[in-house]
Amino acid sequence: MDREDQRFRVLGRATGSNDAGRFERHTRVAEDDGWARDEVLPVLRTQTSIEVPRRVITYNRSPDLPFDRSINPYRGCEHGCVYCFARPSHAYLGLSPGLDFETQLIARPEAPDVLARELRSKRYQVAPIAIGTNTDPYQPIEKTHGIMRECLEVLSAFNHPVAIVTKGSLIERDIDILDDMAGRGLAAVGISVTTLDAKLSRLMEPRAPAPQRRLQVIRKLSEAGIPVRIMASPMIPALTDPELEAILTAGRDAGARHASWIMLRLPREVSPLVQDWLATHYPDRADRIMARLRDMHGGKEYDAGWHKRMRGEGPYAQMVAQRFDLAIKRLGLTRAGVPLRCDLFRPPSEKGDQLSLF
Repeated sequence: MDREDQRFRVLGRATGSNDAGRFERHTRVAEDDGWARDEVLPVLRTQTSIEVPRRVITYNRSPDLPFDRSINPYRGCEHGCVYCFARPSHAYLGLSPGLDFETQLIARPEAPDVLARELRSKRYQVAPIAIGTNTDPYQPIEKTHGIMRECLEVLSAFNHPVAIVTKGSLIERDIDILDDMAGRGLAAVGISVTTLDAKLSRLMEPRAPAPQRRLQVIRKLSEAGIPVRIMASPMIPALTDPELEAILTAGRDAGARHASWIMLRLPREVSPLVQDWLATHYPDRADRIMARLRDMHGGKEYDAGWHKRMRGEGPYAQMVAQRFDLAIKRLGLTRAGVPLRCDLFRPPSEKGDQLSLF
């Protein structure tokens, strides 16, 4: 068994690489000692550390994003999606964007209290908060820590609007909060479905719920009156983009009212991880997929320029965009979601506050 074969025999993980991040002075290199056999590498357990945050609301000025602030209850993500564009963020922690990203997780249990403090600031100006735009707030460790639910309780108490993106079925646990918030125009959810092929999903997003399970989540949220967006993201050229219309149709049939799509992004350490994964699992089309991506980014594997990074440019990107437009028109889906209300925002009274006379 050569080194490339062994890299991808870590059970339950999409990548076998744990190369050091770009800020590290030293790298780790696996070498074949000549004793390798056909045995499978042992299961790699997930470990969670605790972080005490000073702030939890992160602001951005990106002109191609529909939000200017977000919250991340966790760093790293156990779903382990090989294509995750958040992987490079683990390098800032001195950890690998590879296996460390999905096995060395960081929870922020004091985030709800810090969030409440930030929302009470006299300088705070309300606008929708996005959650799940970096790592999934409903990844498996949320079942143990419950940080996301506590954050929702804070946002609900403050009448603060929130937009959530997730693959996790654990969001069903919080339907009681989200239903109430949606009734006040304060909540919307996006469910990401990359493929309807369960086998392909297991290979590239090994610890995320299966595609059909995510469609069930859409149905349950929709039946509860929560606005849901089907997110066909990321679309991988010549691998998952042939499913675009089928994914949108399945989402609409499950109750989604809105839709969006994003092309595969390969920033920094994500590119070699995805290329190794393609060479292992889809060697017959790896070159074609990468050629399509380079065509959409001016010959590069990725272009981070505003209004280019999400969908690329050129004939192929335009074709996928046109297919999306035709599909949502036929299916009765819309790009724009339900506008979230900001006019209801009001910090709840604390013990010791002076009572209002009116």
